[in-house]
Amino acid sequence: MSKSINADLQKQMEEMKTAGVYKTERILSTPQSPALGLADGQEVLNFCANNYLGLSNNPEVVKASQETMDRWGYGLSSVRFICGTQELHTQLEKAVSKFLGMEDTILYSSCFDANGGVFEPLLGEDSAIISDELNHASIIDGVRLSKARRYRYKHSNMEQLEEMLKDCQDAKYRMIVTDGVFSMDGDIALLPQICDLAEKYDALVMVDDSHATGYLGKTGRGTHEHCGVQGRVDIITTTFGKALGGASGGCLSASKEIVQFLRQKSRPYLFSNTLAPAVAGGVLKVMEMLSSSSALCEKVMANTTRFHKGMSEAGFDLKPMETAIVPVMVYDEPLAVKMADMLLKEGIYVIGFTYPVVPMGTARIRVQISAAHTDEQIDTAISAFVKVGKELKVIK
Repeated sequence: MSKSINADLQKQMEEMKTAGVYKTERILSTPQSPALGLADGQEVLNFCANNYLGLSNNPEVVKASQETMDRWGYGLSSVRFICGTQELHTQLEKAVSKFLGMEDTILYSSCFDANGGVFEPLLGEDSAIISDELNHASIIDGVRLSKARRYRYKHSNMEQLEEMLKDCQDAKYRMIVTDGVFSMDGDIALLPQICDLAEKYDALVMVDDSHATGYLGKTGRGTHEHCGVQGRVDIITTTFGKALGGASGGCLSASKEIVQFLRQKSRPYLFSNTLAPAVAGGVLKVMEMLSSSSALCEKVMANTTRFHKGMSEAGFDLKPMETAIVPVMVYDEPLAVKMADMLLKEGIYVIGFTYPVVPMGTARIRVQISAAHTDEQIDTAISAFVKVGKELKVIK
């Protein structure tokens, strides 16, 4: 039987390669930063990490993480309710709650787990979940675990969302769930309109803000700050693995009642080891840094403006700029993969995104800008894109 399944899997993977949707992993020989070393000795500029604030290898964050591990150990070897809760974890939960402007916070090993652990405990078959069609896979998987009625509205289509809210008025609870920033297109959810509809039809609002927390909004609090809807979003999930240091871990912030209930019922929380002390200590340092200055938030958006302007003037097909995510549209799957490979030879590390990560026929190279990028690095990337784009006839 094993030979049969292995042969079948190999055949499927060969078909993926032919279709241009097979994903390979490039091995790094250096820490995460705007300039990387690869295992083959090549040095490249990194334009595809979620390192929006450039803190993944920040000396202050690394030092705080090391000192925390010295004080609190390597790991807890346990889940929270048995013997895995340290003062450190409650400090981080309070810091995140204050930063996001929410009542309480519960930590998870990832935001994927946070999204996987919220719907099933809160919403039974007498309730309804209404989800944007472009929501992250973790939301989709989390919703599948719930017995609630499921609705999916076309991306940011407020008219369809309202019709679905009308249709489920008989439900005990209604929850609208959306990404704050949609990771493939870099656009922002229409949170003011969503909150208006939620209040009109008595629904909860949940936002996964993984690609926004730390840099979006005047002080980096995320899309609820950017959109001016603080206090109107009921649940925020986010990650510590992107702007907030880039290691791992995630959380959910909400009312104290929701958080306390999830501590009793959320399976990824109850049955997964506690967040590692080193991660908690690093994130606490990031919280401290962001609470004292918004300079990094301003820098990443200034860098994004520079890149977007240069690429637009060169003739590339770009999505409108809203965040530090800049999709360069190629549409053809094999061409996107080839373009990324050619850019790597030019010293620019980017990835071609193809189906099933994005819908078939919408392949793109997703460029992500960091506050740590220099003007020279951004200009070098633009020049490389222009050279390769002309060779492949992506631009004239």
